[in-house]
This record gives sequence, C-alpha cells and structure tokens, in this order.
Amino acid sequence: MTRSRSIRISAGVFALALIVAACGDDDDDNASATTAAAPATTAAETTATTEASGTATTAPAGGDAVDLSADCPSTLVIQTDWFAESEHGGLYEMMGDDYTVDKDTMRVKGSLVAGGQDTGIDLEIRMGGPAIGFEAPRAQIYTDDSINIAYSNIDAQMLAWENTPLVAIMAPLEINPQIIMWDKDTYPDVKTIADVGASGMTINVFGGYGFADVFVAQGIWSADQVDPSYDGSPARFIESRDIAQQGFASAEPYNYEFVYEEYGKAPAYQLLNDAGYPAYSQTLSVLPENVDAMASCWQKFIPIAQQAQVDFVNDPARANGIIIDAVKQVESFWVYDQGLADYSVKTQKELGLVGNGPDDTLGNFDPARVDSMLQILRDAGADVPADLTGEEMFTNDFIDQSIGL
Repeated sequence: MTRSRSIRISAGVFALALIVAACGDDDDDNASATTAAAPATTAAETTATTEASGTATTAPAGGDAVDLSADCPSTLVIQTDWFAESEHGGLYEMMGDDYTVDKDTMRVKGSLVAGGQDTGIDLEIRMGGPAIGFEAPRAQIYTDDSINIAYSNIDAQMLAWENTPLVAIMAPLEINPQIIMWDKDTYPDVKTIADVGASGMTINVFGGYGFADVFVAQGIWSADQVDPSYDGSPARFIESRDIAQQGFASAEPYNYEFVYEEYGKAPAYQLLNDAGYPAYSQTLSVLPENVDAMASCWQKFIPIAQQAQVDFVNDPARANGIIIDAVKQVESFWVYDQGLADYSVKTQKELGLVGNGPDDTLGNFDPARVDSMLQILRDAGADVPADLTGEEMFTNDFIDQSIGL
C-alpha cells in the first residue's frame, strides 16, 4: 500500500504536467498522488528563527524523562513509506528541535524526545519513495541493516511473508486512509465502492496485487473495469470526470477542492476499510528476529510512540511545522502546505483514521481483524502461505494498554 502524494504543479497547467508516481509504502496497488500549494511560514521556521536570536525553544513539556540509551541504538532509524506528511505526525512529534534535514538522502535526524524530554538517543526518520528508489520499506529493511523499524501494511506483510517477513509492533493508524473516489455530479447515485462496480465505470488504480484483485474476486468489481495504469496525475480524473480513482481520505478531497482549481470540489469517496478491506496500514514493523533481540528497547520506545501519536492529534502544530519545513528543505517535487496538514489531522480525527482500537488503547492490533484480513486474501486466491497465522504477523507485547485517545 502506498501513501498519499502531493506533487508540485501549477493549478493552471496541471493537464500538461507529467507527474511521476511511485510506490511509497508497501504495494504499488494502493499508491496515491496529491498536490498542495506552496508552504507558508511554518512553526519549524519560527523555531529556527527563535533559536537564531538566542532564545531557547523546547518540545511541549511532559512528564519524567525516559532514558533509552541503555536499551536502544544510539540512533533509532525508522524507514517510512513516502515524503514527510501528517499521517506520519506521531513520528515527528518525537523529533527534537535540534533536528537537521539531509537534502540528498531525504532524512530527518535529531534528538528523540518524549513529552519534551531528551531520551538520550537520536531519532532518524527516513523518507521513502524517491529517496529509496521507490522500494517498499519492508524490502529496504532487509537490505539496509541500519534500519530498525519499517513502515508496512498488514496485507502486504501477508503477501510478502515467504520472502520478507515482518512483525508489526504498533499500529499508529487505526484505519487505512485509502479510498476509491468518483465525481459526485457525474454519478450522483453512486454512494459506495460496490456502487462503483455496479455503475460499470473504469477504476484507475496502480498496478500490483491488492484490494482491486480482492474486489474482483468477490464480484464487487469486474476485471475489465480495473485499469492499473494510474500514474499519480490528477489530469485524467479532472478531465474525464467519468472514472473512479484511488486516493487518500486525508489528502485528495482537500487537493481536488482547494488546489486543483480546474476541478474545484471534493470528490465523493468511500474508505476501503468501510468496503470490507480492513487492513492495518503504515504499521511500525521489525524483522522477526528483532522482536526478541530488541525487546528491551521496544518495551520503552513503543509507549513513547503511542503517547506521541496522542499528543500529535491533540496538538499537531509543532510536528506539522517540522514536516512542512523538512519537505521544504528537501526541495523535491513533493510539496506540503499548512492547509493540507491541517486538513489531514482534522480528517484523521473525524474519520477515526487515528484512534483507539475496540478497547481504549491506541496502537494495538485486534487479532480477529488480522485473521479476517488473512482470510479475505485467501478467499480471493492470493498467494499467502497455507500455514501462516495472523498472530505471527504482529505482537501487542510492547503496547501500553493505558495509552489512548
């Protein structure tokens, strides 16, 4: 599954622009391309100006300091699925104000903070997509032993289990933001992904096995409706207005209404999750052997990550400032502005994309839901190992059950 995209593009000439699209999380089939306006002055830029004037700044005040230096690597490295964005907000909430951005490698590094307190180690957040040759993070962690945690989607873990198995140790997002969207004026009676299939409209998606194959196997869509030629550009959707397209609920509706002036409205959409595809997305995942080998680190770090996600949702300004500033410093085609950042957090909360599970805990996995996703893939004829069980692919052992929204 891949992440939402924001591509630098002139609102007046978008149809002439070739937007390079690529996978940014786990599978090509769930990629999404979005556009944002130029960044405004950010909180991170304000921080930098304040520090330059000699006034100290810190992360939000918190509780007692947690020392990770004896249990974790001196730099904890997390490989994400795409450029910095608000769906990664919990990670950037843990980034200290002393962060630096390496433009060439697209990496953000600084002190790892918990509740405003230094933990004694550094955090390095690595952007994905172009930064790693569009390779999936789950594959990257197998070729780069400096990576400790990789983003992964639970369905992609199932499909790749035989070659690159990963174990998920936290789910920052409760619901996958991935959507199928369509023009609400062209198709006023279409309300669901099933309706999209019944309408006969073409469904433009990235290629690769995933949700589209499952929906075809279930009879919700017909195979001849699915067009796997989506390249990330908004041009075809805007010009034709008679196709469906994949996207992210926390990005595309904003961009199509406020950035793509030629379109100027939010598309209608339904979440994959609400259409019966309940995959956990953007999980923090590790090599199977490192579940136990680094258990003492995970026991301390995962509760910090849980609380950081809660703190970000409740007060996203500082972390979003870092995200916007990091994207600006990278100076690539990816653009992320304050409007999109604000919309993303608002939508994450409203739709429950970030939130507690069936209990009062944020970040844990529901075993029944994982088993359900595994069965959905098997029923659709996906190539997953016959002896694979849901409980092999995740653990809640490091989750602090008391932390939630």
